[in-house]
Amino acid sequence: MKQLVIILFLMLVSGLAAQHQDKVIFTHGKVEIFVDAPKKTLKGRVTYRLKILQNLDTVFLDAQNLEIETVLLNTKNVTFRNNGKTVTVYNRFRKNRDYTLNISYTAKPKQTIYFIGWDSLSTINQVWTQGQGKYTSHWLPSFDDMREKVEFDLNISFDKNYEVIANGELVDTKETGELKQWVFNMERPMSSYLLAFAIGKYTKKQLSSDRGVPLHLYYYPKDSLFIEPTYRYTQEIFEFLEQEIGVAYPWLKYDQVPVRDFLYAGMENTGTTIFSDNFMVDSIAFKDRNYVNVNAHEMAHQWFGNLVTQTDGHAHWLHEGFATYYALLAEKNIFGEAYYYWKLYDSALRLNEASNNNGGEALTDPKASSLTFYEKGAWALHVLRRQIGDSVYKAGIVRYLEKYKFGNAGIDEFLHEMELAGESDLNVFKKKWLNGTLFPFLEAKDILIAESKDLEQLFKLQEELITTKKEKEHVIWKYFEQSKSMPLKAKLITTYYKSLSEDFIRKAFKTKDLSVRQAIATSIVQIPIGLKHEFESMLKDESYLTLEHILYKLWIYFPDGRLQYLEETKNIIGFPDKNVRILWLTLALLTKDYESQKKEDYYKELSGYTDSSYSFEVRQKAFGMLQEVIGLSDKNLLDLIEATQHHSWQFKQYSRSLVDQLIKEHSIRDRMENLKVKLKGEELRYMNNKLKAE
Repeated sequence: MKQLVIILFLMLVSGLAAQHQDKVIFTHGKVEIFVDAPKKTLKGRVTYRLKILQNLDTVFLDAQNLEIETVLLNTKNVTFRNNGKTVTVYNRFRKNRDYTLNISYTAKPKQTIYFIGWDSLSTINQVWTQGQGKYTSHWLPSFDDMREKVEFDLNISFDKNYEVIANGELVDTKETGELKQWVFNMERPMSSYLLAFAIGKYTKKQLSSDRGVPLHLYYYPKDSLFIEPTYRYTQEIFEFLEQEIGVAYPWLKYDQVPVRDFLYAGMENTGTTIFSDNFMVDSIAFKDRNYVNVNAHEMAHQWFGNLVTQTDGHAHWLHEGFATYYALLAEKNIFGEAYYYWKLYDSALRLNEASNNNGGEALTDPKASSLTFYEKGAWALHVLRRQIGDSVYKAGIVRYLEKYKFGNAGIDEFLHEMELAGESDLNVFKKKWLNGTLFPFLEAKDILIAESKDLEQLFKLQEELITTKKEKEHVIWKYFEQSKSMPLKAKLITTYYKSLSEDFIRKAFKTKDLSVRQAIATSIVQIPIGLKHEFESMLKDESYLTLEHILYKLWIYFPDGRLQYLEETKNIIGFPDKNVRILWLTLALLTKDYESQKKEDYYKELSGYTDSSYSFEVRQKAFGMLQEVIGLSDKNLLDLIEATQHHSWQFKQYSRSLVDQLIKEHSIRDRMENLKVKLKGEELRYMNNKLKAE
């Protein structure tokens, strides 16, 4: 009876928020799952090995809305409680004993696992995870606390016609009828938020590092021409980071997997980065926007975040600031010093603006913004390295990673190792750069002037413009003409274009540099008639960003040339979000005498891009263009309503904002009211509330 009372009491208190279990060590987790994509469910079983450090009455795991079917302790049924957030196991756990805990369960996750395309006409069907921080417990009884590190092995069963990619080395596959099981082995412990898998129709290209680490580059079969530009410099980045960090890559292999409608640019799951397929680009798009920075950032996380993980949110800088900094170093190695310092300058401007608008934040603030953690964090490391010297800095990084590998550390632990490496006191650095809320812009400016010839010239120009009595353009031209730096020339145009004459722009065209021409294309609002020929030549530039801006501006300012401009750009798609194609379709529909017999086809194509079978980047561009210029059909409105429930918070926010804007128009409000008969579930509830509120 006494034992029953204790168990009942423990059941009552077990509903409290999960906390770190320091009296038990979970050493290994064998995860076996079957994914039913059409039903958006997962059936699983996990077997944990655990060691008890002190006598205990309970152990628990985080389990968000999981249906727990059985719990076995050392193969025997055991009392447990599932409160929808945690699974608490009740037993007399004895000190220094090892136990095996087996949990069978079903998951119907509303987040963390995303089922893409299975309920639409999409040509891409996928399943992928995103466990950012603490969300793996939505599909696996696991640990929201990053300090709980376990060696996980994954066995995943799915349709044999698909490819499954996950953490660990693929050591075996087994086929049973239409099902296939993929068996993955990890040899080292990690935080469970870094568990991941992706399922889809993929092909892969395999590289190998100098030390023999397999590098798997996944892509859709239709995107074979995108492999090289998308993954350009991948092996160079890998080799650079190993050498620069001074610690060998700590995992068995490194996979990179593009997925549709990813929530972020990328996620650094252990040995398996998942990233947005919006980065799958051709050689032209590479010049405008590419995967290099994200590639290097997520790869750097394999050391900073995965090998050594933060203790809590106060130390988030140890993840994001470090990954940002080492990605910049990798880009510096590829693109040169000038590129590196221009990026530091741009981030300094953003940080200074935030500080001036009372948005400055400490790097130790767990609620700080991404700007702080990423950009200020990178700046702090640049300053630290400069302060203590290159050799001491690198020695300190090695000390830190070796001491806390496969474990956790906070900022004080990091600084302690850096102090030991250089026999120095970093309290002043900590006070100003980590605890301080204001960004030290003047110090950053002095560093940029001392280390970058380009930025020394830019700051001189800015000072001269303030003090001189000469015309602005005269001063700007002096620096433009004297400099051999194309990035500086491009910056002068984007910064001072309102002060530049037609003659200045004509001379700038003569540089024939793509970045300078792009600066002209994106900055100049109205095309001078005297520069018509120069701007028309930009339609042949190998830049989708330039082309998008110039096609629109030429179409606006030179109506007589519209047919020519449309013909020249007829078959260009642009970025993966179809930026050029969507603009072209809109302009083709608006051009009175252009291919009248194909207007219906063009409208059908443009209007069709709002459908859920397309990526949210394509859909958002189509919604914007249709709403501003053509108008939204009933099908477009239904697509928009569906988008208000999308898993991507950015796209969801955009769609809801557009709905708010549209229902202010009585005619569209009435149409949406009539369309409610075609809605159900969350979409119907959402629109009922919206229309009622209006």
